[in-house]
Amino acid sequence: MRKNFGPKPLLYPQPVFIVAAYDENGKANAMNAAWGGVADSDKIMICISPGHKTTKNIFLKNEFTVSMGTADQVVACDYVGVESGNNVPDKMEKAGFHTTKAEFVDAPLIDELPMALECKLLSYDNEEHILIAQVVNVNADESVLNEEGKVDIAKLRPIAFDAMNYAYVTLGEKVGNAFSDGKKLK
Repeated sequence: MRKNFGPKPLLYPQPVFIVAAYDENGKANAMNAAWGGVADSDKIMICISPGHKTTKNIFLKNEFTVSMGTADQVVACDYVGVESGNNVPDKMEKAGFHTTKAEFVDAPLIDELPMALECKLLSYDNEEHILIAQVVNVNADESVLNEEGKVDIAKLRPIAFDAMNYAYVTLGEKVGNAFSDGKKLK
C-alpha cells in the first residue's frame, strides 16, 4: 500500500548547492539552494527568488559559482541558508567560509567546499524564479580526486536535502555501474 503526500516537489536526491557571487564592492556572499539541477549538457537551473542578496549579486555581474555542499561543512552550508546576507553583511565570515576568486568567472570560490561550477547567467524567469546558467568550468580540489584524476564522490561527501524530513543526508555508496549493468537484461 502506498501513502499519498499531495503535490510536492519531493525528488531524491536534491543536491545542496551553495551559490556564491560578489556584490558591488567585491564582497562575497553565498546562499544555500536545494531546488536545482541539470538543464542541459553544459547548463544548470536553480530556483531562487530575487530578494536574496546572492541573487541580487548574480544580477550585478551575471557570474557566480555553485559549490556542492559537503558533510564536512554541513553546519556552515545550513547557516548560509538560514541567514540572509541582506541582514548580516559578515555572513560568510560567521559561516567560517574563506574565498578565492574563480579562474573563469568574476565570482568567489569557497575554499572549504572542494568542488564548484563556475557559471554565467543565461536567463532568469521573474515569475517562476528559475535561473538558467552556462557552466564554463568545473573545478575540484585534488583532495577529492581518485587515482584517475576524477571526482571521487566518497571523498567529496556531497550532501542532499531530504525535504520530507528536513534533513541533510550524504551521498557516496556505489551500488552499480551506469550504462553497463542494465545491459545484462538485454
